[in-house]
Amino acid sequence: MSAPPPASRPAAFSWLLARAHLGRRRTQNLLTVLGIAVGVMVLIAALSLTNGFSRALIDATLRASPHLSLNSYTARPPSPDLERLIRADGRVEAFTPFLADKGLLTRPAAPGRDAGVDFATLFGVTPAAAQVLQLPPAESVRLSALGPGQVMLGAALARSVGAFTGDTVRLLNSQQRRTELKVAGVFTTGNYLIDSAYAFTSLSTLQSLQQTGNVTGYQLRLRDPEQAREVGFALTGSQPYAALPWQDIYGTLLEQLALQKRVIAFVVFLIVIVAAFGIANVLTLAVFEKTQEIAILRAIGATQGVIVRTFVTEGMVLGLTGLALGNLLGLGIAAYFTVRPFQLPGDLYFITALPVQVRWQDLLWVNAVGLVTTLLAALIPARRAAGIEPARVLR
Repeated sequence: MSAPPPASRPAAFSWLLARAHLGRRRTQNLLTVLGIAVGVMVLIAALSLTNGFSRALIDATLRASPHLSLNSYTARPPSPDLERLIRADGRVEAFTPFLADKGLLTRPAAPGRDAGVDFATLFGVTPAAAQVLQLPPAESVRLSALGPGQVMLGAALARSVGAFTGDTVRLLNSQQRRTELKVAGVFTTGNYLIDSAYAFTSLSTLQSLQQTGNVTGYQLRLRDPEQAREVGFALTGSQPYAALPWQDIYGTLLEQLALQKRVIAFVVFLIVIVAAFGIANVLTLAVFEKTQEIAILRAIGATQGVIVRTFVTEGMVLGLTGLALGNLLGLGIAAYFTVRPFQLPGDLYFITALPVQVRWQDLLWVNAVGLVTTLLAALIPARRAAGIEPARVLR
């Protein structure tokens, strides 16, 4: 029994033709594959760096900020009922009552040193704040050991005031009351906005300055920071407190980071679009060159589906090869910056190093979009090839 003609095996026949076409334009095909690979590589690398920047900035911000604050509508004494609810909630890892104030810090002039002055947001906390905040170990020890009349300054705030550990600074608070505080140490989060504005003192010191026994509320550290809104709603449902999750405090920052990622992804995606035009160009040239060959194939029985499948197969081979190479290169760049993070000036970008975070969701949509773009680019010349009329060409 004789073997069936090629036209009766459309899939195998289309692959045979596609492979033959691809073998004839190796240089142009290689350039097309490299174009797609570079686009995908840059897209993966840019998204990974953006993810790392966002994660690092959020982590630096949360080092000196609680995951959740429960603020009373008016300053009031500590609430035993609310504290019992907090202790009973397994999602809460640690908490501390706090009193907040704003003031002007000054350091008098000394021989060889000019006077220093700057505004600060002051938090009066208990030793439990060392478990609520995520400062480095040595700084957490200093925070938990803060005594009456002592203060911890953010590193940038300390430089602005010109105060070092052991110095004495003067505080004028929002109620126009004055006191002197001894600098017990400085802390560094990596977020310049926090390091230049925050200061911590003991709760009793700030209460004494304000002549009150009340607190502003409670600061909480959660096992999962993403649950801040749910925990806040559960704890304040029957209490005269307002929940302030970290997502609301830094909502503008989060929106800016999300917008930055979308803009970068769109701009870099244009590279993939340009590379896809390379596939369309290669296949269009192939259609023009092989017009007579296509007409002969149609005349001997090849269907329009076979012709379309042939050129789509060529485009998909080029696209998938480019995607695979682009993924390898993109992940390679991400691995390099994981080992050797890109250093940044902290006073300009808030963090001192740019880490990398690769998310599988990004990889999925990058490859999906790249595959769809490649397919659309291949379909245009494929449909043109299928529309060739054998009689007109061969006449």
